[in-house]
Amino acid sequence: MAKDLGYDISKIQGTGDSGRVTKHDVENYKPSAAPKASDSKATSPVVLPQVVGQESFEDVPVSQMRKTIAKRLAESKFSAPHFYLTMEINMDKAVEARKSMNEIAPVKISFNDMVIKAVAAALRQHPDVNVSWLGDKIRRNRHIHVGVAVAVKDGLLVPVIRFADNKSLSHIAVEVKDLAQKAHDKKLQPSDWEGSTFTISNLGMFGIEEFTAIINPPDACILAVGGIKETAIVKNGQLTVGNIMKVTMSCDHRAVDGAVGSAFLKTLKGLLEDPVRILI
Repeated sequence: MAKDLGYDISKIQGTGDSGRVTKHDVENYKPSAAPKASDSKATSPVVLPQVVGQESFEDVPVSQMRKTIAKRLAESKFSAPHFYLTMEINMDKAVEARKSMNEIAPVKISFNDMVIKAVAAALRQHPDVNVSWLGDKIRRNRHIHVGVAVAVKDGLLVPVIRFADNKSLSHIAVEVKDLAQKAHDKKLQPSDWEGSTFTISNLGMFGIEEFTAIINPPDACILAVGGIKETAIVKNGQLTVGNIMKVTMSCDHRAVDGAVGSAFLKTLKGLLEDPVRILI
């Protein structure tokens, strides 16, 4: 009977005498289901090679310059309540103006030189931004000394363009190049970096479009300048391409309010979008 049903009788457990398989055993036998053939070949496990490495590090002593930078910026960040204002500036006219000026200027003028000149002119119109927080009083500086952040091997230095509002673009360009070279050659004197009333930090040459900077005390504001990027804009109802530069101003809210900082940026935008105004 088991043979007729296709059963392997050796796999049927008998309940008769001496383990004999009975008819009842065959009728109640339920063969195990045969395993289904795999639809696809089994994936062999990937054997990764053993990679052996050694953890290592180098402790670099902190230079005196880095210690000073760390101390000043930590004090600024954690004591001065920062707030940030960002604005886009169309630099189309500035691009053309720079091209024309560099055809006749005794020294090549950079966009950063133009920003310094425009900032100085805007500070003259907005003295409430050209201030310092002194704890029990706010000092409104009548002079305009613009600090320009310069990256050097051991950190960051901020040489100062003094009375920047009274200097021509060519004068500013020469002075910035001279101070930057002195910074790289470690020849700056304290008189070269002390006394700023406003600071500019420009990372546009590294391809940075937008960033925020920590205020350089005792200044109340610092302007972070990004690179100029060709961007789709709407002009006179038409889609076109414009040279857009983003700037972000960090302000010490103890000394400068949002409306004051915004008015300053609006003026700065107007000056850079119509750069002939900074030449007058």
